[in-house]
Amino acid sequence: MTKAYDALIIGAGHNGLVCAFYLARAGLKVRIVEARDVVGGAAVTEEFAPGFRNSVASYTVSLLQPKVIADMKLADHGYRVIERPISNFLPQEDGGYLKLGGGLERTQAEFGKFSSRDAEVLPQYYDALENVAELLRDLALRVPPNVGEGMRTLLDGARQGRRFATLSLEQQRDVLDLFTKSARTMLDSWFESEAVKAAFGFDAVVGNYASPDTPGSAYVLLHHVFGEVNGKKGAWGHSVGGMGKITEIMAKVCRDMGVEISLESPVAKVLVDGGKAVGVKLVGGEEIAAARVIANVGPKLLYERMMDASDLPAGFERRIKGFKAGSGTFRMNVALSELPKFTCLPEPGEHHQSGIILAPTLDYMDRAFLDAKQYGWSKAPIVEMLIPSTVDDSLAPPGQHVASLFCQQFAPELPDGRDWDDEEVAAADAIIDTVEKHAPGFRASIVGQTRLSPKGLERKFGLVGGDIMHGNMSLDQLWAARPVLGNGGYRGPVKGLYMCGAGTHPGGGVTGAPGHNAATVILRDRGLFAPKWRV
Repeated sequence: MTKAYDALIIGAGHNGLVCAFYLARAGLKVRIVEARDVVGGAAVTEEFAPGFRNSVASYTVSLLQPKVIADMKLADHGYRVIERPISNFLPQEDGGYLKLGGGLERTQAEFGKFSSRDAEVLPQYYDALENVAELLRDLALRVPPNVGEGMRTLLDGARQGRRFATLSLEQQRDVLDLFTKSARTMLDSWFESEAVKAAFGFDAVVGNYASPDTPGSAYVLLHHVFGEVNGKKGAWGHSVGGMGKITEIMAKVCRDMGVEISLESPVAKVLVDGGKAVGVKLVGGEEIAAARVIANVGPKLLYERMMDASDLPAGFERRIKGFKAGSGTFRMNVALSELPKFTCLPEPGEHHQSGIILAPTLDYMDRAFLDAKQYGWSKAPIVEMLIPSTVDDSLAPPGQHVASLFCQQFAPELPDGRDWDDEEVAAADAIIDTVEKHAPGFRASIVGQTRLSPKGLERKFGLVGGDIMHGNMSLDQLWAARPVLGNGGYRGPVKGLYMCGAGTHPGGGVTGAPGHNAATVILRDRGLFAPKWRV
């Protein structure tokens, strides 16, 4: 084996970089091995057509933890996020539109076009959502109680449960609703307008291969509102330079602290000796020794493809087999000769700088899911378009633009033995047709494009099943049960093995929280008297 490290991290995605930072700051000798030729995992900026650059997978900012931003001093190195002037813009099938965001009074005025009652109850809805979102913020940087650790489990559970106990009875009911109910059931209890319900319900299907009628889908809605941008809670923004700029900065900070980052170094196997993880073997044959192995890859990839079943405890392989992964996501990036001209609002404006949601009703979203379940993919998919070049002119030539198309619902595996490589182009055409319906001339304006089906996302980024969350965000796969009850505290089932990716609490999105929390556990495991054990 090559020289030993205190910590060997698999994957240079943002969580791996965050974890490496905290470990290096505590004095550990850290090396990251990354399969691709760039750092960042799914948070990367790449040129996909001559002169056109974009965030090719992860594409927007809100959930990145303020503590991580401050601790890594990202702003000192060029981190900059521009808040969207409005959150979302939803063209309607009748030629109207709804704008969400830009302040309470403005949103109420928009809602009033559809329902005066919905406008009236909006402040109460926001208050209810914010109270539960604040609970999530408090829990995001806490290590879940790891079932099976006796008194520590009881103490950790009591400490975190105490936060829930501070809520009023009505707020506790809101927590129960948002963690267990379908998005439709929850939204029906608040609003009457289908357009308004769609505006909020879209978040329930982002990275979620499910219908807004699926029990538990309300939680996915909640997961997407607990972030903030530049101190403004619930806001979303564009990273100047794309999402890759964030991870490039993180990598520089890590390297400045002595972290070694090896690119084009895919891992073939985690090495286990005597019931302890002792290093990794790369695809090229090199073996690297380490006191700790930390996986910034999804549970499916780690336990089913990088480890021998004989190295895992009895029954664990079955548990991972039952871990659900597959977010139903299809990603496109398009180079445009001009801005889309929406029939309902054709002139350039703030709506081009927002999240453009092409899914006018919850019924539309439900049909997209049902079509995908039956046929493999929706012919009328859910599409969110972001055009970051409207605020960052470094991404495209003058007068031209780049757009991210984030799309649902597309089955992780096609039925009847069909292959995504054979149907990727047809699926992309359906996505373009969906945009064309609302913005005639869109297809003609495309001068370049990339397509990533679920299979393409797995092939390019190691996202098994194309799951952008590293695993479904369902109630049975959250908090202490993410990925498996008894291993929900970032420790793997083998001594010396840890996880720091989105397949752990608090889940998907560019948050940095799993990396932060995993480092907390790793340093704690060194012992209370080890130097710099807190992050």
